[in-house]
Amino acid sequence: MEVGVGGLPVEPHQQVPRGDLDRIYESRFSRDDAASKDTVWVEVCAYLQRFVDAGAPVLDVATDRGHFIRNIRARERWATDIRDVREHLTPGIRFVQVSGTGMSSVLPNDHFGTVFMSNYLEHLGDSDVVVEQLRQAFAVCRPGGRVVILQPNIRLVGGAYWDFLDHKTALTEKSLREAAELVGFTTRHLVTRFLPFTTKTRLPQTAGLVRMYLRFPPAWLLLGKQSLYVGERVRGR
Repeated sequence: MEVGVGGLPVEPHQQVPRGDLDRIYESRFSRDDAASKDTVWVEVCAYLQRFVDAGAPVLDVATDRGHFIRNIRARERWATDIRDVREHLTPGIRFVQVSGTGMSSVLPNDHFGTVFMSNYLEHLGDSDVVVEQLRQAFAVCRPGGRVVILQPNIRLVGGAYWDFLDHKTALTEKSLREAAELVGFTTRHLVTRFLPFTTKTRLPQTAGLVRMYLRFPPAWLLLGKQSLYVGERVRGR
């Protein structure tokens, strides 16, 4: 489900120009798509809230139009993106424009109870950059905090993974877990098949149907093409 596409490759020689990036997203997602995604995200956030500490700050990395951060409960809500997307965010969300993997140099370290990423890591230039981005997430996450990641799984998606021009790096649930544990996260929850790959389907996307889907895990085995990863920065690390 392309529900949270945000920043793109982080090294200068790998980046899609921001003007081109805006044009890609404008052609890929219509205003109707944005409204539909909001409907989906209200329900997805209601499900994900169990992994998010509402009493601590939360960070949405590569927020795009803020579908997650606008619909999640937290004491502080922060968002980053390679583009200036403040027009899409609601009051009370702290936005920081970040270009590259230097997130920890412009955000408070050891601060966030939850660091969230959705449909983002596949846009990074290679596996080394993925690991560095997760290392940055570890740095800004507080001890006892979590990283929550929604990630298209190339093993489940197959060739359609490359239907998006800005997809660069192939990941499965196993490589995602390996990368997160490499930088210090301890895996707490991993669902190989969770959400569908894209919202651009003929399936109805009413709030009720999305809610039913999330409450019926057997349906995930049929339609799930994205993995859900939850890792913890264990205290003392």
